[in-house]
Amino acid sequence: MKTLVQVLASSQSLFFNIARISILIVMVWIGGLKAFQYEADGIVPFVANSPLMSFFYGKETPEYKEYKNPEGKTIQKNIDWHQQNRTYTFAYGLGVVIVIIGVLTFLGIWFPKTGLLGGLLTFVMSLVTLSFLITTPEVYVPNLGGDFPTPQYGFPYLSGAGRLVLKDVIMMATGLICASDCAKRILRASMHEN
Repeated sequence: MKTLVQVLASSQSLFFNIARISILIVMVWIGGLKAFQYEADGIVPFVANSPLMSFFYGKETPEYKEYKNPEGKTIQKNIDWHQQNRTYTFAYGLGVVIVIIGVLTFLGIWFPKTGLLGGLLTFVMSLVTLSFLITTPEVYVPNLGGDFPTPQYGFPYLSGAGRLVLKDVIMMATGLICASDCAKRILRASMHEN
């Protein structure tokens, strides 16, 4: 057991790099998916209800509810609405930003100043995403009726979308951990220069 503890204790810098690689994988994958119609459609409730992001869209909330495409299915009138709403244009831009943040964080393995920026941007992006727990009605189970004596809808009952958003707590913490490691390396390098 003592050997395992020693290995874990001496592997901290390796684990920081694994965290950076993890952020890269998530950001490139999720950011890359923003180029596809189903993913762009899927983020509409979050963006449309967000006071920080809704101005990117051309249509008012909650009109989007009438034009939801189920995942894997495309309905032309819905796609036309999303094009007018600037859904796809926004998703492409957001995807590029997400991929860039992931790459910046990953580059912290070799370039601490770049990694510091990436880690801080990961934190900020995650904070914005977590704000959807306050602004987006779809993150909680809706009241669809039923016979169960105690209704299980609304807060704290997270829907699939809500569970997805809540996971950003981990991304937020990991971004700060990566930023902190880069800051420590920057300070160490500046002490060696003086």
